[in-house]
Amino acid sequence: MKTNNLSLLLAICTVFLTACGLDVPKETPTSYPTMTISKSDITLPMKYSATLKGTSDVTIKPQVNGQLMEVCITEGQQVKKGDVLFRIDSRNAQLELESCEANLLAAQASESSAKLEYESSQNLYAKGIVSKYILDNSENDYKRAIATTAQAKAATDRARVNLGYCTITAPVSGLIGSVPVFAGDQVNTSTYLTMVSGNAKMYAEFSVSESVLEERADAAQHDKNMLAHFPDVSFFFKSGSEYPMKGRITSVTGTVDRTTGALTCKATFPNPDGILYSGIQGTVVIPIAVQDVMVVPQHAVVRLQDKYLVYKVGADSCAYSVIVKTAGFGSDRDLVVTSGLEVGDVIVTEGANNVQEGQRVIF
Repeated sequence: MKTNNLSLLLAICTVFLTACGLDVPKETPTSYPTMTISKSDITLPMKYSATLKGTSDVTIKPQVNGQLMEVCITEGQQVKKGDVLFRIDSRNAQLELESCEANLLAAQASESSAKLEYESSQNLYAKGIVSKYILDNSENDYKRAIATTAQAKAATDRARVNLGYCTITAPVSGLIGSVPVFAGDQVNTSTYLTMVSGNAKMYAEFSVSESVLEERADAAQHDKNMLAHFPDVSFFFKSGSEYPMKGRITSVTGTVDRTTGALTCKATFPNPDGILYSGIQGTVVIPIAVQDVMVVPQHAVVRLQDKYLVYKVGADSCAYSVIVKTAGFGSDRDLVVTSGLEVGDVIVTEGANNVQEGQRVIF
């Protein structure tokens, strides 16, 4: 009975307010842009931080000790294979070579004399003039002379090589790195002189998740040359500008990093104009084509701690949050949704952060 009286009282109040020209508060729906979920094919730019290196970066160190007499290059200079980079004091090495050559001549003379003695003993032994003991001794002397000559020749060759080490040449064509030494410095086999970066081609080193490579392996359909199924890649400098020439992924390490679950890849870029330098950091972009996936704008997804929410519009025109899962890749604007939504669902695409649970929306 009390309930009926309360309802009657509310009805009378409503009539009274209406008669007095007062508006009864009503729920006002808010307009939000929406989209209907569908599946489509899309190419997503997958981005990876990378560092450039020359395909043949060579560290230059002396192979002999001595005083640095001449620095023949400057930092950043382009050199060709065989160009002289440094000269080390060669006087001691030259004297050592001359001494070894003299020893070689003496050994060769001794060998010639021993050979004559041996041949003579052979003739005399054949005529029965000398004993077998004398013949054997002369043969042994000749063999020792041959061995001495060989040792002297090896020492001469070694001295000649050491003399050659006093002139340091470029092992590859490329750019000179930093040169921290000066003429007059004492150097040894552990002294860093410079680095020659072979820059005709440069490679960008970066890490790729194992899942991405597995997808490429599936696309390759058991083709042994999996790398051939990767598309051309781009390199972007830190400034955001794009290097004008495309590269190719040319190598992947055979082991997965246990801490990151990633593999190290190298993408090789042609560098005919020498624009790229070793040590430059930037971004490698791989355009990966994915098929039959649900794609939503990033601003339609609300991140709540470790969860991702979108607001789905129900049949009553009210928005309700649903938890979705996304793939580990996407573009600057879009995300690939793997679960939580179905084809035909309507979601709020803009202003999702402002939507209240159960709020009526106009779309």
